Formats: sequence, structure tokens, C-alpha cells
Amino acid sequence: MVQRIAVIPGDGIGVEVVAAARRVLAAVAERHHLALAYDEYDWSCQRYLAEGAMMPPDGLARLRSADAILLGAVGWPGVPDHVSLWGLLIPIRRTFRQYVNLRPIRVFPGVPSPVRDARPGEVDLVVVRENVEGEYSEIGGRFGRGFPEEQAVQESVFTRVGVSRIVDYAFALARTRRSYVTSATKSNGIVHTMPFWDEVVAERAAGYPDVRWDAEHIDALAAKLVLQPERFDVIVGSNLFGDILSDLAAAVAGSIGIAPSANLDPTRTFPSMFEPVHGSAPDIAGRGIANPFGAIWSAAMMLDHLGHPAAAADVMAALESALRDPATRTPDLGGTAGTREATEAVIDRL
Repeated sequence: MVQRIAVIPGDGIGVEVVAAARRVLAAVAERHHLALAYDEYDWSCQRYLAEGAMMPPDGLARLRSADAILLGAVGWPGVPDHVSLWGLLIPIRRTFRQYVNLRPIRVFPGVPSPVRDARPGEVDLVVVRENVEGEYSEIGGRFGRGFPEEQAVQESVFTRVGVSRIVDYAFALARTRRSYVTSATKSNGIVHTMPFWDEVVAERAAGYPDVRWDAEHIDALAAKLVLQPERFDVIVGSNLFGDILSDLAAAVAGSIGIAPSANLDPTRTFPSMFEPVHGSAPDIAGRGIANPFGAIWSAAMMLDHLGHPAAAADVMAALESALRDPATRTPDLGGTAGTREATEAVIDRL
């Protein structure tokens, strides 16, 4: 059966790293006899500048029939970040009920962490971020613009359904790992939504007596993630807290350039989306030095989601092997390889 992948390279180095990921996918598909087909879309900030919209009016309808979505990065000078986010990424996440943002973090051999005691084989965690509600809502507004008493109001939205399902996902995932969940909260300062979050977490945790869990206030948790990253297994957090912690954890692992992500609809009613998290990096776009490993790891996560765990494992083994050698790492990882050489190193190891 042919599985169709919607490809959105986006802007800047997104175009380069998606091309690299597709080369790796072609190699592993041949090895494992997978039938993957691609539909590529030019939706980007460049399109916005030319046509006034990140994607066409029927964009979401075009994506609906895909088995998965592979995205590079969006963002470009002259286009405000909220335009690219709310014009493309958030509509995809919310229309397709991608309520899980999954961010695995590992310290790999050959990629030194800036944290002294963060060692390969010891730091291996996953941040599970609620992805469609919470602090990133559209409710609010600006009042009295231009006057001294100008106000801005932003509302958070936490639902019992939304919190329950993300917590259930985190606990079920922990069962497949080290059976330990940490909940990110701030219920000592945020007096309505965070106590509600804590209550629902405790209720759902009761259904997983085999999984150890605790809760940490977000400020203390950020510090402990730096001081004791090996302690954590699965961290579950709201949209905002998960967003912040996942980037912090990626930095602890040595580089945000290797960090992947999955935006998942666990029900599989809609397509899920896979993307590296490093951004479009206009300053290095076109120079051939972009780090492709985050996109390749995201592609491996996509393969696993599509039902090809052996192919995904092969890609990860090849990626880990390539990261060991400075000659096949990109400059941001202390290596000397360009995008093409790093990609070919992964393909050679397949």
C-alpha cells in the first residue's frame, strides 16, 4: 500500500533539511521495500510575501488525505512570527487535532552537552506538550491602543478533556520507558488553571499505579533539568510550559539542530505532522551547512508512526553512528561536514 506524505519545506534551511530527509527516506524505503509517495507544497513566508497568505484557502483540505505531513521550517525577515505561526502551523495542528507535541531528547556520543554531567546513555527523556489549547488561545484583545492606559488581555483555556488526554498519553508512554512521569505546574502562582491541571493529573495518575510520578513547579523544574537531566523520563506540560522545557532540554542535549518533533493525532483520524524544531535560520540558508539531523530524526519518527518501526530504528542507528565522527557532523556540532556530506554519511550507514 502506498503511503502519501505531504511535504512542506517552508523557508530558509527548511528547504535544505527536508531535501536531506527525503534522501534518507528514499534510501531506507528501498532497503525495507516501503511504498512512499510525496506531494510537495510551497507554503511559506515567501508565498505570504507574494500572495498575502501562507497557504491557499483549500490548503487544509489538500492535506486531509495525507498519511503524514513532513515540514521543514517557516519564518523569514519581514514576516512577523505570528503570521507564520497562525497562518500555517497552528491551523494544521488544531484542524487535525494534533493534541500531542512529542519531543524526544537524548545526549548522543560525539555530541558534547554544555552541561558537564550530561552523558550519553544517561540523558534520555521525552517532553510531552499539550498542543492545541492552554496558554496559546485566541481569546483576548487589546484595548485603548495608543493611550497611557492601554491594556492587553490574553486568556488561557484548559479543558478537562484536553488535560486528561495529554496526561493519559504521557503515562501510557512512560509505561514503555522507565515508568516515571513529571508534571510541570505553577499552581502556587497561577491560581485557577494550574490547580485545575494538578487535580486532573492526580485523577488520571490513579489509573496508572505502576507509573511513578511527581509534580514540579516550572521554575524549579527548569533548574533541575539543567542540573539533573538524567533524572527525568517523561515530562508532561501545558502548551507554554512544554514549549519552553522542550527547547531547554534540546540545548542540554548539545544542540537544538538535532531536535525533532511530532505533532500527533493519536486517534489517527487525521494526519500527524513531523518537523525539526530549529527554525528557518535565514543567516545560514543557502550556504550548505545546515544541520540535517533534526529533520532526519523527525522523518524516523514519521516512519515509526506510519507502522515501520524497523525502518525507523535503522535510520536512528545510522544517525547515531554519523554523529560520532566530527568528519560527518555539521559545524554547529563541532564538525566539518556540510549538509550534503552529513546526509550522505547517514545514507552510507544504512
